Amino acid sequence: MSSSPRPRPEAVLRRLEWTVIRRLDGLLHGDYRTLFRGFGLDLADIREYQYGDDVRRIDWNVTARLQAPYVREYHEDRDVTAWFLLDLSRSVDFGSQVKKGSVSRDFVAVLARLLTGHGNRVGAMLYGDDVEEVIPARNGRRHVLHLLHRMSERPQTPEGRGTDLQAFLGTAMRTIRRRSLVFIVSDFISPAGWEKPLLQLAQRHEVIAVRLHDPLEAELPDLGLVVFQDAETGEQLFVDTHDRGFRERFAAEAERREAGIRHAFARAGVDALELSTDADIVDTVVRFAALRKRRAGGRPNDLRVA
Repeated sequence: MSSSPRPRPEAVLRRLEWTVIRRLDGLLHGDYRTLFRGFGLDLADIREYQYGDDVRRIDWNVTARLQAPYVREYHEDRDVTAWFLLDLSRSVDFGSQVKKGSVSRDFVAVLARLLTGHGNRVGAMLYGDDVEEVIPARNGRRHVLHLLHRMSERPQTPEGRGTDLQAFLGTAMRTIRRRSLVFIVSDFISPAGWEKPLLQLAQRHEVIAVRLHDPLEAELPDLGLVVFQDAETGEQLFVDTHDRGFRERFAAEAERREAGIRHAFARAGVDALELSTDADIVDTVVRFAALRKRRAGGRPNDLRVA
């Protein structure tokens, strides 16, 4: 059976600009500062400490010399370079109603367009069963279309090899040199071992883990005898979903997997944005803005999108 034709990148971006970005302009009132805070800080001045100042900005050398507390003031470098680490492996093709890959594409298109629309640069790394392509960071609408085109036109990953996030994140560490905002867009279905490179990546960059998932991956309905197929290896298995005990074991195993992933994010100090296939993209970005506010205040958070 032939698959349905993929939507053209221009049509996808135009649809999102009209249905998503215009709504975000109203909800965020045009204030994208919390989304696009820069990383560079240039020393502007030193002044005497005032009540309410951030004690972390106290200059202890000047304080000791003048016998009074002084703080540093900075000008913020607003330039942001964002990288999208895109897991495009076969498991991302799954979705009970909408594929995780389609949700990933829309999220990337919206965030990339918002970023480039405010003069920032975006780059991407595409991963199937290996790193397939590195798209250098640039700005502009045409660059966003190029990114979407590369996502859309790549051939489907062949069966037989699972996702190796450890290798993917390791390659990202060696590739992305300048401190950046890094989105890891993946379902994080991978053998263990990716936790260490995630920690290393988060020590150098500001990392947002955008976790793709589908409701059927957490809880099975009673459908009777069905065939399960591993999306990445092609292995098939007959299961009886009418068996209540099997459904309970499936849900328990899914929760253990979820707990392990959440623990890895927390250990690395990585903000996690849970993106379900039945999520609303506008709500997702608004919640992302709230996450950025918490990060700016030094309070990382785990944001779930139902």
